Amino acid sequence: MSETKLIPRELMRARYAVAAVFCVHGSVTGSFATRIPWIQDHAGLSAGQLGFALAFPALGASVAMPLAAAISHRFGARDALRVLLAMWTLSLILPSLAPGLLTLCLGLFVYGATSGMSDVVMNAIGLETENRMGRSIMSGLHGMWSAGALIGSAGGTLAAHMGADARIHHLLAAGVLTVLGLIACRFVLDPPSAEEEDAPPRFALPPKSALLIGAVGFCAVFAEGASLDWSAVYLKDELETSAGLAAACTTAFALTMAVARIAGDKVVDRFGPVRTVRTGGVLATAGGLLVVFAGHPAVAMTGFGLMGLGIAVVVPLAFAAAGRSGPNPSQAIAGVATVTYTSGLIAPSAIGAVANATSLMVSFGLVTALAMGLILFAGVLRSAGREQDEQVASGGTAQVRQASPQG
Repeated sequence: MSETKLIPRELMRARYAVAAVFCVHGSVTGSFATRIPWIQDHAGLSAGQLGFALAFPALGASVAMPLAAAISHRFGARDALRVLLAMWTLSLILPSLAPGLLTLCLGLFVYGATSGMSDVVMNAIGLETENRMGRSIMSGLHGMWSAGALIGSAGGTLAAHMGADARIHHLLAAGVLTVLGLIACRFVLDPPSAEEEDAPPRFALPPKSALLIGAVGFCAVFAEGASLDWSAVYLKDELETSAGLAAACTTAFALTMAVARIAGDKVVDRFGPVRTVRTGGVLATAGGLLVVFAGHPAVAMTGFGLMGLGIAVVVPLAFAAAGRSGPNPSQAIAGVATVTYTSGLIAPSAIGAVANATSLMVSFGLVTALAMGLILFAGVLRSAGREQDEQVASGGTAQVRQASPQG
């Protein structure tokens, strides 16, 4: 008889449910991003004003995420996710309704705050599901987020091509995604709040352990943000490619990230998080060097692809390590998420500032240097209480924990 126990049907259902939650969450981002030009025209904003407004989602998320642990403890993880995810999907309506800069900034602040809080809670539930299953699923969950973003982007592209009013498009999208999110939340795990433990602070600063883990996530998110926002510009300006080929590079990078995340769990189970991130750091560094020294568009596109492949699983593994680093997973995940959101906030502007002072080639030299940080500091992802690296080194198989969902 095999030592590995069968996973209960309820636990598999909970896994699919939290994957659907990640997909819904990503779909909101994709739906919004494709209609930014319409929102800019509707609000009458210059490029500089739009750039200023687009900083507010990350600002709102960074301010609100430290609140997530207390909300989850007070209401329970499942109920907190149900409310916060609905607030996030419905907040999609706000940006397209804004008539000017001030209202757009306020709407995007709410949009980012609800995004960040729901992000923290769904990652904590995903981690609990992973722990009970006894094998890695976090990379696949983030892959579902990327898939959702691509689905939302496809819908937004179609709506834009048809000349649809973004207010109508986002109203319909928000309604559909809210319903889908509420249905999915019914079946996710509801990790018990330990009543005997003190509640986390209402506003908790990131613990030191989360800051160290977050630094690894910072390197990955910086490279991701720089590649998504500047890869097309790099090909067009530095390598003088057509606008179509430049745009295709960005799309290919996003697809590489999504596919690598969906397939990443098997790699993590086989080699462990530390080895996976170190190997990813090697690939990302090699990709960055190809970008910096590329003399041909194909070489640069190969470099961006390697970079996406290398950094794809880092953030899911950082969240998982954070959740296992202390007694309160939501608080630790909030700390890591705050650091990574900050990286996503500063990356595009930092690349632009360095490029303005020197060149885009130098900017991606900075990205390559940060990718090397993944090689050097991957060890901080070795989580206490889970000796996965040692198990896989000896050919062991994680034994599935047999526990039924709560609630």
